[in-house]
Amino acid sequence: MRIAVCPGSFDPCTNGHLDVFTRAAALADRVIVAVLINRSKSSLFTVDERIEMLREVVAPLGNVEVDSFYGLLVDYCKDHDVQAIVKGLRAVSDFDYELQMAQMNYRLAGVETLFVTTNPLYSYLSSSLVKEVAKHGGSVAGLVPDTVLARLTDKMASDA
Repeated sequence: MRIAVCPGSFDPCTNGHLDVFTRAAALADRVIVAVLINRSKSSLFTVDERIEMLREVVAPLGNVEVDSFYGLLVDYCKDHDVQAIVKGLRAVSDFDYELQMAQMNYRLAGVETLFVTTNPLYSYLSSSLVKEVAKHGGSVAGLVPDTVLARLTDKMASDA
């Protein structure tokens, strides 16, 4: 069985992320969307909230599941028999960083990294940008899945 992981913070999940998950699901028998637990980073949504939203978003994809991890991704890969890491690339600037990470992950654990070029519809899209626009009252409809939009709207209203 070929198992792939799509790691990230997903704070929040965007339609660009969902596109990568869907494409990874067509390449692997099983895909794990792995939410990084980063205690030094301030997040809008808790890890549990992100996991819950992601589970709702990937529910139609029968071979995709959601989990979380702390520490090195390669350790998670070894513990879960993951053969490949799938990463979306939006621009050349993403590639520079991701190439270094891919080479280190391969050196540490022999785990391959597959790069999926982002659908041009989402090439400018990031969780940080979505949060910034939403924080200032801009519409992010169409940029995030509907279930995420509802929770993001509620979160922004409660923080106001």
